[in-house]
Amino acid sequence: MSQAHVAGPAGAPVKAVYRHLDCLLQGIHDLHAVGIKEFTVLSPIPRHEIEEMIYKGEPSPVRWFTLAGGLLGGSMIFSLAALTHANWPMIIPGGKPLVSIPPFLVVTFEGTILWAAMFTLMGMLKNTGLPAVNLPPQMHDPRFTNDCFGIVFERSGSRLAEIMHILESSGATEVTHG
Repeated sequence: MSQAHVAGPAGAPVKAVYRHLDCLLQGIHDLHAVGIKEFTVLSPIPRHEIEEMIYKGEPSPVRWFTLAGGLLGGSMIFSLAALTHANWPMIIPGGKPLVSIPPFLVVTFEGTILWAAMFTLMGMLKNTGLPAVNLPPQMHDPRFTNDCFGIVFERSGSRLAEIMHILESSGATEVTHG
C-alpha cells in the first residue's frame, strides 16, 4: 500500500521502500526500461541479483586501479633497488652486470603486490562512495539496514510523476517525496 503523495517541487528527492526482493528488481527493471538510471538502491544484505540488474554484467572499474598500482609499484620498487645498487657499486667479479634482474625480482614482486593492494583499496573506496558522510536524509531509514529494500532518488527532476508511478506499480510498500 503506497502513501498518498502531495504535489511537490519537480527536483524533490523520492524514496521507495520494498519488502520483497522481486518487487525491487521489477522496479529497477521498469526504471531502466524508460531510461532512468540515476538512483541509489539500498539493501540490508548483499544480493547478487541487485548487482546484476544494476550493472548488467559490466566488470568493476576497480580492476584498473589494481593494474595501475601494480605497474607503478613494481616499476618504482625495481627502480629504487637498481638505482640504490648503482649508486653504491661493489666490485663484481667475472664481468657480471651491476644491475641484474634476478636478485631484484623478489623485492619487485613484493612492491607490486603492496602497491596493487593499496590502489585497489583506494579504487574501492572511491567507487563505493565511502566514507558516506553526506548522505541525503532519505537514506537514513533504519528499515534499509533491517528488513527492507529501497530505491532513492536524490533529485527526481522533471520526471517526478513518472518515477512515482513506476515505483508504486512495481510493488513498493511506501513511496514518498519531498
